[in-house]
Amino acid sequence: MIDTILYPLEWVVAWIMYGSHALFTTLGMQDGPGWAWVFSIVALTIVIRIALIPLFFKQIKASRGMQTMQPELQAIQKKYKGKSDPASREAMGRETMELYRKHGTNPLASCLPILLQSPIFFALFRVLNYMSAIADGSRDPIGPINQQVAADIESSSLFGAQLSDVFRTTDSTTSRIVVICLIVLMSATMFFTQRQLTMKNMPKAALEGPMASTQKMMLYILPVIFLISGINFPVGVLIYWVISNLWSMGQQFYTIKRMPAPGSEAERLLKEKQARKALAKGAVEAEPEPEPEKPKGQREQPKRKNRQKRR
Repeated sequence: MIDTILYPLEWVVAWIMYGSHALFTTLGMQDGPGWAWVFSIVALTIVIRIALIPLFFKQIKASRGMQTMQPELQAIQKKYKGKSDPASREAMGRETMELYRKHGTNPLASCLPILLQSPIFFALFRVLNYMSAIADGSRDPIGPINQQVAADIESSSLFGAQLSDVFRTTDSTTSRIVVICLIVLMSATMFFTQRQLTMKNMPKAALEGPMASTQKMMLYILPVIFLISGINFPVGVLIYWVISNLWSMGQQFYTIKRMPAPGSEAERLLKEKQARKALAKGAVEAEPEPEPEKPKGQREQPKRKNRQKRR
């Protein structure tokens, strides 16, 4: 069943890697086993992330809606606080769903990129796991990856670690060191990407309440999960996730800098920067200093005109 569902994605992954490798060798990189296959995984990551850009902007829109609705959501939660009867719980759920529809968002909006990348992740995982079987002829080719190509991919390495090496199964100390470094990089980039979003691009209202507590918890839980499960990933899959996380970090940095969420710290900094630029260009004149107030309680005497003396 899984083979049937994932095979089309495995075929797409295989063709993107093969086409990228052909491009790199045309540009002068070594054919056969080598860095060209490592960079083909990097190219695969970039192609997937470019394809997900429209979804990224939908995610931003949905996330902004979640941030905007926080005060109203907290009001609903406060309204039904302490009420556990079925009628109150049903009314609370109905009002919450109506609020989601009003703002055009949903709680899973921020998880969409990871959810949609998961099938690609599993497809790449399976393709790399099949390299040994395809290379010895015990498994059929996947798209353009035939027996010879599979042998070249399996023999390609990153700093001495083969792309199909897994921490739990490899006997190479070099491979294990490379895998550990990649796992740490994967978890660290994931943590800093989420922290960047949480700390800089959320209004104060979104940093309070049960949902904010859940987000803060996920900020630490997800990197730990990937840190532990990374020992089961081939080197090629770890390369994919590190590059994908770096892409997310750069994409979010650009978005936060250019299109910050309303009411966030990033928006305040952007407005201050725009005001300074406008002032420097002379578009905004500096406000004149107010004139000092005259002392009260003393009436100014009218000046007496000099009269001409009569002769």
